[in-house]
Amino acid sequence: MPFFETELLGKPGETGEKKVWDAVKQAYREQDQQGKCTGYWRYPLFTKVGQQRKEPDILIADQDYGVVIIEVKSFNIDNLVAVNGHLWEYKNFYEKSGNPYQQAEDQLYSLFSHFDRERQLRRNISGKVLIALPYITKAQWIERGFDRLPSVPPIIFGDELGRGTLRRTIEEAANILRGEEITAERWHVLLSVLSGKPVIVGDTSMASDNPSTKLEIIRSLTTKLGEMDVQQEGIGKMIPPGPQRIRGIAGSGKSVLLCQKAAHMHLKHPDWNIALVFFSRSLYEEVTAQVDKWLRHFTNGDVCYDDKVKQKLRILHAWGGANRPGFYSFACNLHGVRPLTVNDIRNERIFGMGNSIGYICGQLLEKVPHIEPFFDAILIDEGQDLMVSEQYKHKDKQPFYWLAHKLLKQVDANDDVNKRLIWAYDESQSLDNLTIPTSRELFGPDEAFRSFVTGNHQGGAKKSEIMHRCYRTPGPILTAAHAIGMGLLRPDGMLRGITNKEDWKSIGYDVIRGSFRQGETITLQRPEKNSPNLVPMLSKEPVLQFNRYASRQEELNALAEAIQHNITHDGLSPHEHILIVVLGAGRDATALQKQVANTLQAHHIDFYLPSMRAKNVLSAANYREQNPDKFTDDGAVTISLVSRAKGNEAHIVYVVGADIVAADEANIQLRNQLFVGLTRSKGWATLSGVGNYPMYDEISDVMVARDTFTFEFRRPPVQLMDDPDAASNA
Repeated sequence: MPFFETELLGKPGETGEKKVWDAVKQAYREQDQQGKCTGYWRYPLFTKVGQQRKEPDILIADQDYGVVIIEVKSFNIDNLVAVNGHLWEYKNFYEKSGNPYQQAEDQLYSLFSHFDRERQLRRNISGKVLIALPYITKAQWIERGFDRLPSVPPIIFGDELGRGTLRRTIEEAANILRGEEITAERWHVLLSVLSGKPVIVGDTSMASDNPSTKLEIIRSLTTKLGEMDVQQEGIGKMIPPGPQRIRGIAGSGKSVLLCQKAAHMHLKHPDWNIALVFFSRSLYEEVTAQVDKWLRHFTNGDVCYDDKVKQKLRILHAWGGANRPGFYSFACNLHGVRPLTVNDIRNERIFGMGNSIGYICGQLLEKVPHIEPFFDAILIDEGQDLMVSEQYKHKDKQPFYWLAHKLLKQVDANDDVNKRLIWAYDESQSLDNLTIPTSRELFGPDEAFRSFVTGNHQGGAKKSEIMHRCYRTPGPILTAAHAIGMGLLRPDGMLRGITNKEDWKSIGYDVIRGSFRQGETITLQRPEKNSPNLVPMLSKEPVLQFNRYASRQEELNALAEAIQHNITHDGLSPHEHILIVVLGAGRDATALQKQVANTLQAHHIDFYLPSMRAKNVLSAANYREQNPDKFTDDGAVTISLVSRAKGNEAHIVYVVGADIVAADEANIQLRNQLFVGLTRSKGWATLSGVGNYPMYDEISDVMVARDTFTFEFRRPPVQLMDDPDAASNA
């Protein structure tokens, strides 16, 4: 396991810490390569020290020796006046006194309180604490007589940083907590806890060893051990010293990582103004819950997302509403400008919410030429949905992103470009606009932005991260969604997609055959390891089904009967486990949504339409009777249009209206809808449609192919998804 640096190391005043950290990495290099050790510079576990919170300087987890916390003190021997037990007195140092050993000891106990929640780790892990003095030699310490004092803690001196000596010093230090052997299973659980993954969720006493029903499978999954994803660890816990772009496939955990990163930033820098921005209003509750979870996790429950935290860490919808500020409306209020509403721009006849948000941001930039910087960091989720068409750009730049950049303070007083702007996206989930948020597309041809997200920051943090593993959606559903969304097996050739091996690999596929020359045969395969969802292994029935019907009512009656079976036979919760996604756009999609609702009601199944105040309500008289942030209602099955379903998920997803896509099969936006609908699933998905269309054969061929697709590359796709920023990083 690698060693993680959670923030740039090597700033003024950190040379001593860096000296110790580099020595630790060298000392544990072999164990690291064997997967028996991991370490963190400033692991994000914040315990209170005086009026401030401080994380451990260095944390080491060693499968052979347990957990080690090292507190680094970078002073010279002349700075140390006295050692009175745990109290150390200093002169000409940034503090007059301190309790370095006791502070590190408190951090160790705080970490072990997380371990104690897991039965396999409880009182089974050893732990020790050491103080590192990189600018003091052992001879200097002895000369001052500090070695003869009682209660002197284990110390790593500046002349004991060689690989062998350092390891020996750490291993010979006395344990504060004595545990048992760390077996492979315990090691797996320990790494999961360190990564912050919920190892056990829900009531595991009801889990079955041999699950047969869907509910039993869902419960059994909660007992599976979480896995430390090395890439996720690096992204989620790293505070970059500048911009960072995160490209991740659906279900890769982008949103959770941004919440983790925002919480970590706030605890590390409580004086910073931070914005966590997202596109789908129905995600308010989920995003807030995730941020609250990480704040509590990193502080052992001492800090939550309360009114005080909200003043510095703002969770904002991109636009905002009448009763809740958004990123755009906050920017307007900051500059004394009245925010534009949906009604204000209705006459502009703008297609798509992304274009609408971009338009109003462009209007603000025109009205206020000098935007006052306010935020220290801005994190943007669902970045693909905040892009505009060419006609709505602001001076060749994407207006939402340019406004965000202008609102950011400089990280470096001499650099007005590389601000802490972090955005995550998946271009396959774009519904209105097919523009991919590359740095060139965001900020135009300005040479200053040419390397905005290429290469690494000082200290090694990557400017661009690409997440290729999908944890949410089972492999057969994800690969089908990709293949149908891109049209890989389409008789007339693919509509959108990637045309080089490196970019296919970056989203989790291997190119087995071909190099994307016209007329070539291409074979793609997605390895099982990149889709670790276990439902396909546990389920006795296929996780993906496609059903065709003669009429719409026949389709919807079958849907209602299947859901009735899920509730009565499988024992599933309507609002927790089941989601219906309706394909299509505009009034036709809304009409189909209501038709689905009427059919469920006729079968005595409660339904909920997102934004309604309550279940079993088909429409609202006006917006005052709606709740745009609401997506579910207790005891009711949610019936959602694709645009509202984005960012949400369920164990069983029914995607209705495949014929709408099939009737206009070359429409990339409609194929993207189908992709988004299917990838909401955490377990099973059923796609259905009426009539008979050639595209139905394509869908069937995709399902038969499962994880391996062979097709002729006829011509370059209409929409190219190759990543020029990634190419620059190569």
